[in-house]
Amino acid sequence: MATPHHPRRGDTRHRIQDVALRLFVEQGYEKTSLREIAEHLDVTKAALYYHFKTKEDILISISDDLTAPVDELIAWAEQQPRTLDTKHEVLRRYHEALWGAADLFRFVQENQATVRDLAIGEAFKARMTAVNELLREPDATVAAQVRTTTALFALHAGTFATRNIEGDPEEKRAAVLQVALDLVTQAHRDLLPG
Repeated sequence: MATPHHPRRGDTRHRIQDVALRLFVEQGYEKTSLREIAEHLDVTKAALYYHFKTKEDILISISDDLTAPVDELIAWAEQQPRTLDTKHEVLRRYHEALWGAADLFRFVQENQATVRDLAIGEAFKARMTAVNELLREPDATVAAQVRTTTALFALHAGTFATRNIEGDPEEKRAAVLQVALDLVTQAHRDLLPG
């Protein structure tokens, strides 16, 4: 899987995805053409069309590949008891999945209006809703529900919000996860009697 520091290597399909995502993030989805993607790869448009017919096809393939760990996490968590330990593990795994797909999530954040109109927009929303449901108890107080939702947003926004905070990137990354864990712990405590 690609990370912000380790692009995927290998076949042409992955090279196309990597270049396209970089251009989508840098220029925006609407301002990036298939011709530009082909030029950056030093291939013909015909070679690009062999793998992908449209920009949206490229984006869907990127999303499917990079969000597969989230889908695996959801499937795993649905089979687990709804304990605080399970919720913490959901957050840890979700945090890792976000880190592994940081460029995709940056693209989604910076191109929200465009994403909303594309197929990945609904898929992205469905995944976030599913993870939130895994963290939130059905009979939770409003405050507990806000805490679990905020925990997820902290993981998403924390990647970008910590850019202006001095410190080691790994320390900042760990702090973002700790904030999310603290929020879910407090939400879980709200469920306890007394």
